Amino acid sequence: MSIEVSLLLKQYGEQKAVNHVSFKVNKGEIVGFLGPNGAGKSTTMKMITGYLQPDSGTALVCGLDVTADPIAVKKKIGYLPEANPLYLDMYVREYLAFVGGVHELKDIKSAVEKVITLTGLIVESKKKIGQLSKGYKQRVGLAAALIHDPEVLILDEPTSGLDPNQIIEIRNVIKQQGQNKTVLFSSHILQEVEAICDRVIIINKGNIVADDSLKNLQRSKSDRHVVSVRFQEAVDVALLKGLKEVKMVEELQTSNFTLHTSNPDVVRKQLLNLAVENNLNIISLQSEGHSLEEVFRSLTH
Repeated sequence: MSIEVSLLLKQYGEQKAVNHVSFKVNKGEIVGFLGPNGAGKSTTMKMITGYLQPDSGTALVCGLDVTADPIAVKKKIGYLPEANPLYLDMYVREYLAFVGGVHELKDIKSAVEKVITLTGLIVESKKKIGQLSKGYKQRVGLAAALIHDPEVLILDEPTSGLDPNQIIEIRNVIKQQGQNKTVLFSSHILQEVEAICDRVIIINKGNIVADDSLKNLQRSKSDRHVVSVRFQEAVDVALLKGLKEVKMVEELQTSNFTLHTSNPDVVRKQLLNLAVENNLNIISLQSEGHSLEEVFRSLTH
């Protein structure tokens, strides 16, 4: 288990910023950590990385206790904090070489060139960090998190400040790193989470309110699933209304229908059987569940 959090508590006065949170993340998983502002995401990440001490509970990284052995844990982690603190008067390569030195890398020059290429910093690599746009500063922070080839990546808003093209590039970097690392990242861009993650953890007011695969979360309120079907021929709407699990049928055209159901998998199979039994040709068949945005709003609103 790469990350194992058990009953983490962080309290400020009477406010519980993180309220006995528990979850696990395995190697090779890319997990989205979501929640509204002030929900406890960054606080939890800071406790996992050892930058903030919990009031109670434990956080293990690669089997190491963060509180008992913080230096060993930091060697295992690549961390990009939300604020992304950088030395603005240092040149890009100079700063990354400095970070490589902190990690006591043997071949610092090679490591610097590798992460510069990986994060798309080549064009801006001869500038001072203070001269960079916000998006490129974010890339420098990601490069610093990757330079020592850590087993675990914890990224707090990694695509903040990036334009759409840069977001796609960094998304690909994260997906590539997730093949052999553990990645826990937070983002307010829910489309990014849908594109990268198979699993999502949602925190609200310091409590975990969801921890499941993206697919299961989108099915969690499946009473409003929709199945869209288009036939080559005109079809009697009564045939579709007679299908089990179909709650309502909307006829868009004589051959194009929208079916409301709580069990889209069963309805798709029924439609295929219906087509065979009545010698009909299905041109398109697809179902839509909840978007991650709908799920997020229902759990945190």
